[in-house]
Order: sequence, then structure tokens, then C-alpha cells
Amino acid sequence: MIKGSNVALADLSDNVGSVVVSLGWVSPTGEGDADVSVLLLDANGKVRSDSDFYFYNHPVAADGSVQLLGKTPTSDGSEDRISFDLTAVPPGVDRIVVAASRYDGARFGELEDVRITLADAAGDSLLRFAVDDAGSVGAVIFGELYRRGEDWKFRAVGQGYETGLAGLATDFGVDIDDDAAEEAAAALDAAEVGEQAIATASASVEEQAQKAALEAIPAPRRPEAEAAEPKRPTARPRTAKKKVILPKTVKKSLAENDSWKEARLFPVSVLKSDRDREMRATSVLLSVMAQVPEFSRRLTAGFGAPAGRMETFTEVSLPHGDSPRRPDGVIRVERAGKLWTALVETKTNGNPLKPDQVQAYMDIAARRGYEAVITLTNDVALEGSPLVDVKVDKRRKHKVALWHLSWAEVAHQAQMLIRHEGVSNAAHAWLLQELLHYLQHDNSGCHGFQNMGPAWVPVRNGIDDETLCQGDTRALEVVENWERLIRQVCLRLGGELGQKVLPVQRAKRGTNPKERRDRLADQLCLDGRLQAEVRIDNTPGVLSVSADLRTGRLRTSIEIPAPQQGYPLSWAKRLVRRLAEAPADLHIETLTDSETGGPRGTLERLRPEPADLLPKDNSTKITGFRLSLLKSMGSGRGSAETGFIRSVDDAVHRFYTTVVAHLDAPATHRTSSRERATTA
Repeated sequence: MIKGSNVALADLSDNVGSVVVSLGWVSPTGEGDADVSVLLLDANGKVRSDSDFYFYNHPVAADGSVQLLGKTPTSDGSEDRISFDLTAVPPGVDRIVVAASRYDGARFGELEDVRITLADAAGDSLLRFAVDDAGSVGAVIFGELYRRGEDWKFRAVGQGYETGLAGLATDFGVDIDDDAAEEAAAALDAAEVGEQAIATASASVEEQAQKAALEAIPAPRRPEAEAAEPKRPTARPRTAKKKVILPKTVKKSLAENDSWKEARLFPVSVLKSDRDREMRATSVLLSVMAQVPEFSRRLTAGFGAPAGRMETFTEVSLPHGDSPRRPDGVIRVERAGKLWTALVETKTNGNPLKPDQVQAYMDIAARRGYEAVITLTNDVALEGSPLVDVKVDKRRKHKVALWHLSWAEVAHQAQMLIRHEGVSNAAHAWLLQELLHYLQHDNSGCHGFQNMGPAWVPVRNGIDDETLCQGDTRALEVVENWERLIRQVCLRLGGELGQKVLPVQRAKRGTNPKERRDRLADQLCLDGRLQAEVRIDNTPGVLSVSADLRTGRLRTSIEIPAPQQGYPLSWAKRLVRRLAEAPADLHIETLTDSETGGPRGTLERLRPEPADLLPKDNSTKITGFRLSLLKSMGSGRGSAETGFIRSVDDAVHRFYTTVVAHLDAPATHRTSSRERATTA
């Protein structure tokens, strides 16, 4: 689409009762980012109340019409996704504005490939609009959804605001009160400190902080005639309610000895075969989804499922040709008298999906008017590289979406809710805890990605004897599995930390995923290295992971910028002090603006003499420091204790907990509503 153009959604697809809008951009440095926001406007072009403004601290509408899904990895970084259930949008809402804003003085002109895309409930991309003239603005309206009679249309806007989020909000009747914003920022900072200090006390502090943050965005101006009337209290969004988070410390057991096993809701001792594991895993997951709406919405909102009453079923028999088919499960959601249905096919223990089986379920779903088929395995789906190729009969008017979930992602979402974000009551928290215990048990078969594939050993041998040639398809298979492994490492680490951990995939603008992986496979053949970068919220730099298949060594590292103030010797001393608990074999290198580089050494040698980090030439400018840890990598292709997958997971976890976690946080506090709302 071009700027200013519009299109009726019904002209693009028959399945637009719910849509997913994605905002994306590419940062040349890998560091740039922005925050998405959504405003629901009435016929006068103003928000009705502060609850019509959705942002990072208020991501979900109580009626399910809007849900900010957060960031999703893509071929060139990540994108923010927003789910809209257009059938649930209140009648008083005339327009939905989709925008994004930068913070701390950053501008959209520093980003590349700024765009918005829209997909229907089947996952088919319907439109794309590139904002090519963002320039030096702090906020941008990407587009808007608006009503025309009973239908919805989309307009490509691309309007920028030099005054950032504050200017955008003012245009739509939202006043940003500086004093209230300062109180909100202080409360949020206090919540952040309290959350780090005492996990069990964080819920009440966070509630106060979120309440203060929302009060920083008052309701729109009211006509003078209504000014004298007493102000009605506006409904607080769902995120302001107190939620249950399980304590991180385990209560002392009352068992006499370790041989006593705690009774579990979902036992795993009786599982003897792969079929038993598949049936049990499906039943366990679907039953918890039906009882815990917060959890089920996190898993299904991105698939186009509406927010409504959910029921789940297992071992359903459906007619197909001469013999009926029995999918592992069925999910049905009812909203406003309409049904959304998805068939579920499950695999455990690393068993692959069967293409003919998935194809049969797609055909059944199309004939019966179902909306989706969801596959659930230990594998991780990659953009542009489907796990199963299915044929779609384009003559059929009804389209069926094929979606994939990894067991690692299911475990990640459960851990995020019960350990960090909270659920509505203690019973839901307990159910999720039992689900997580089941998924993490060795006998469940739900362990996530756990095999580098049959090409792993031949590629390693080919690199050792220098017989691996560019264009070898086995190298491409290893690169794809490396990407799957890194995404799973991000899920596991993010679940432990309670914050976003995303892979950074630098690529030239316009490069598709296959071209990028082909280039990485050729590079693997040349230098024998697998490389990846991971961005962790509230850390001073990007964490790099490198696996050298020639030497059998793993390197984890991070580059931190030099402070803006102070003296180089003070920087060196402070850095060494912060790393008091880090391993003695940690490598520290001083980064400079000279071609020869700066001094380097192990932490053990630098502890008594931090001044050894300073260049001999006083005129050389220090630009930062690089911290690195080396360890031997596993040789096996699996996830056993001596396997490559386990060694990478352990290396990233060790580097974060012993090094990165002790570094100074970046100067930009992304949790401050004042900084976001008043960015000029």
C-alpha cells in the first residue's frame, strides 16, 4: 500500500473477524527498538477514557478486542504483534489507531525497513505498508482500522510526530501530566527495585506502580457543560489487578526422606510408549488451557482465536474417506454465538510430523469450516522453513491456517505466568505449576528441540578434514538447527529471568530467510563457525555466542560501551569490582578507536592491577570493553550431558548469571513511563 490509501478488509479475505497486525523495523546496530501503542477512538476522534489506551503496561482489553502479543523473532530481528478481535470491539469505537514511539531522544530515521503488515485469522498476509519517510520523529502512526457500516477498512497513515508520544497522545484527547508522570516513574522504579529484592512482595508494589502509571494518562477533556458533574471513576484495566505469583523458594518438605515422592496431578511413571506420551501430553495441556484463560490466550491469540469460552477435547473421531481420522485434540472457542475451531496434532520425544497426516487434518478442517490446524512438537518452526509442506486447494473459499507450537514455548509461557507475571488466582497458579513439572520431567517426552540432526556429524567431520564445500545441503541443515537451538535458549533464559530474550538476526534489507541461511551455511563451510547474537532486556549490550567446530570451543561474549563520564582508570576499577564473582578465566579486552586494538587479559591477572586495561598511549580513546568466556563444547548431536545442545545452553546460562547479571544496567530505563510519554 501507499501512504493515504485504504482498503476494505472484506475485499482481501473472508476471514477477517480477527486480524493480527505486525509492526516491524530493522536496526543497523541491533540495538534500536520502539514501543507499540493502540488507541480506540470514538466518532469525535478522541479516546473515551484512559482504558482505551493500550501500551506495554496495559496490553490486554477486558473484552478481548485488543491484545498486545509482544515481540516475535523474524528473519531480520523481531516485530511487535497485536491481535484484534474486530467482532468484540465496542460499538462506540469508530477508529483504532496503531502507533509506535521511541524513547530517550531516539528517532525513527535511525531505523530501516519500518513497516506494518496485517494478516487474517488464517495467518495469510493481506497487506503491507512501508513508512519510508519517518525521518527525525519520535512517534509514528502506522495505520488505522475504521468502520464503514458493518465492515472494517484499513488506512495507511504513516504520520510522524516530532514531539513523540506526548504529541500523539494530545492529538487524541489524552493529556500527559508531568507531575503525575514523575510520580508514576518513581513508583515504577520502586516496583523494579522491590521485584529484584523480594519476589513475594512485588505484586503489591507493581499494582501501585501500574495504577500510578495509568493515572498519568487522564481521561480525555470533557465539554464545559459536563465539567460540573462529578467525575465517574473509570474502569481500571485488567493489568492493575493483583495477581498470584508462586514463590521462588520451595517450602521445606514434610517427607521423612528423599525416597518419598510428592503426589502429582499429572503422573508420568505409567508412560511406557510414544503413543502414551502423546495422548497424556495432549490431554494435560488442553485441560489446563480450558481452565486457565490467561494461559490459553497467550498460546492461541496469535493464531486468530477470539477471547471467549473455551472447551477442549481429545481423541475426536472425524470422517475422512473410507476410515475416520482421530486428531490428538480439538480446541473450540465460542464468542457471540460463533465458534472458532482448531484441530491439534501432537508429537513427543522428537518424533517428526507425518505430512500425510497433517494434510488429512487440513482437508478435514477445510470441509468442516474449521479455522486452524495446530501442530505441537519438540521442534522449533523457522520463518520461511515450514516443518510440513501441505497443499492448499485454492478453489475452496474457506481457508485453514496451519500453525506450529514448540513444547519449549508452552513451558516458557507457563513459567512466565507463574513466576513473573501472575495469574488471577492460586488454583490457576497451581495448575500451571503441575503442567510445568510434567513438561520438564524426563519421561514426558516434551523437552523441546533436542537433536542437531543427521547432518551434524558429517558436517563436523567435513570441517575437520577440510572436505566440506560451499553449497552442501548438510551445512544448511546444521545452520537451520543452530537457529532453532538459539531460539530455544532464548525461551529458557527468558522464562528464568522474566524478561524478553530475543535472537538478533542481522540481514540486509529485503533479504529473505532462505538467502540469509544459505549465506550463513557458506560461511560455515569457510571458517567452521556457528555464530549468533542474543538481546536481553536491561543489559548493556548484545550477548554473542560462537561455536568453533574446528577447535571444539564455545565462546560467549558481550561488548559494553565506555561510560560517558569519569576517567578511564575509574572505569577499569569499577568494571573489575562489578565482576568480583565472575570466573577467574574471564577474558577482558579494551576496545579502542585504534586499528591495533587495546590491552587484554584474564580477570585473575587484572584484579590486582585494573590499570593494565588502559592503553599505553594516552591519546587513544577507549570506546568500550569486551568480556568473553571460553569452554569446551559437547560433541554429540543430542541434548545429553555431553551433547552440543546442552553445552550451548549451559554456556549461555553461566555467562549471564556470572558475568552479564552483575554489569551496570544501560542508561535508558525502559520501565519509566515518564521517559516514554514525554520523549520529544
